[in-house]
Amino acid sequence: MEWVRKQDINPQTIQHYRKAMTVTLSGNLLLASVKILVAYLSGSVAVYADAANSISDVIYSVAMVWGLRMSFQPADRSHPQGHSRFEPMVGMLVTLSMTVAGFEAAKAAITRFISGGIAIDPGLPSLVLIGSALIKLLMFFFIRNYARLLKSPTLNAASKDNLSDVLTSAAAFLGAGLSSIVSPIFDPIGGLLVSAWIFKNAFDAGKENFAYLTGAGASPEECDQFVNIAKSIEGVNAVHHLMAEYVGPHLVLDMHINVDGNLTLNESHAIVDQVTDALEAEPGVDRAYIHVEPDGWL
Repeated sequence: MEWVRKQDINPQTIQHYRKAMTVTLSGNLLLASVKILVAYLSGSVAVYADAANSISDVIYSVAMVWGLRMSFQPADRSHPQGHSRFEPMVGMLVTLSMTVAGFEAAKAAITRFISGGIAIDPGLPSLVLIGSALIKLLMFFFIRNYARLLKSPTLNAASKDNLSDVLTSAAAFLGAGLSSIVSPIFDPIGGLLVSAWIFKNAFDAGKENFAYLTGAGASPEECDQFVNIAKSIEGVNAVHHLMAEYVGPHLVLDMHINVDGNLTLNESHAIVDQVTDALEAEPGVDRAYIHVEPDGWL
């Protein structure tokens, strides 16, 4: 009797995740530390808002390391289908962290806006924000490549956060710079723009990961593709049932196929194995359950 699924975790996949996690955690730690110091020295609320965003990045980076390590664990009696659902759960923690950062940034910006703002010396804040934007842009491309390679919703959320950080640093840079050139009020305005962008990306990341956790279905285009793959296998005469839903970040397929009713059990089973292998070879498909029935059976 088998109590857990057979699951092979590719060591190269784990290595890819480790590289992505190392870059994410180390980069966010560096940026958060520098921005906190510069916000304290300069008094810029725009830089402070960007520092709050970087602190949230550190928090989600730590959660990501823990969650992805858990998702690497093979199936066992406690989780007979594997631990992949930990990954979108971490994605929700990323969303929560981003939301808290957005509230903190908005709170500081509104307080400064009400007081009229102060002119910020553009020297040190500008250098830090430009440097931060460049580092985050490099991190975006690096993490995005691994997210696409691994089909990872967590890394995809992290890459989107890195891109949003480029824009938030740019908004903070403009706010701090214009506060000394045009009006002190531009510094808190920059902080409000930063917080708005944080909220927008938190919503997008939360929506995606919520779908993974609640069993959202595959797109119609994906379903058509799965049906066509099954029909392309010799011996499959029809496909009359398909449910494709997310269990964690990957799809589970439940498909009913029709074959010649005069085939032997061994022959029918061989067709099922071919269909299963073809579908599970598709990116994003974790496992496929194929039910075989004779022609005309619905």
